[in-house]
Amino acid sequence: MSDTDITRLLALARAGEPAQLGAVFEALYPELKRLAHSRMRGGEATFTPTVLVHELFLRITQGAPLAVADRDHFFAASARAMRWILVEHARQRATDKRGGGQVMVALDEELAGVQPAITNVLLLDQGLEALEAISPQRRRIVEMRYFAGMEFGEIARLLECSDRTVYREWERARAFLQALFEERPGDDDGDDGNDGGDGDGR
Repeated sequence: MSDTDITRLLALARAGEPAQLGAVFEALYPELKRLAHSRMRGGEATFTPTVLVHELFLRITQGAPLAVADRDHFFAASARAMRWILVEHARQRATDKRGGGQVMVALDEELAGVQPAITNVLLLDQGLEALEAISPQRRRIVEMRYFAGMEFGEIARLLECSDRTVYREWERARAFLQALFEERPGDDDGDDGNDGGDGDGR
């Protein structure tokens, strides 16, 4: 399905045909599944990339209409939703038992700037909340690039700024998160459900 078709279906969904949103999700499902697989590894067997994508479908097709205009907006909204799904699940598991079934996410070289690592989703979320206090724009860039796998040009269009600005802010956000992860290298055991969070760009 072309980007033009997706934009048309999203317009119909906003105009009162919510079923069209399901058609958009179906068309983009393989890409969403690939993203979920690339960002999750390890963790419990009951919360898999497939479960994450299906939960995302429920979030975006139920409740208030999703006010997105095109493919880029759809993936930006999906990135935000995927982050909160992971955080909510991790917090729920943390209340059940110490370290029980924690949700793990992969931090690749682009995000961590070091060797590939795995951290728990609560620490990553904590990092994004700290980043939000410094620069909401950087937090959005990290979410869109990490969770939605968006290119710098796609993000720039959404934020109405230059590709160069997005890249510069991405590098600053990545450096900030890398420093945070290095300060708390052992914070992936799920000890405390209030301990933090997760999120970042592709």
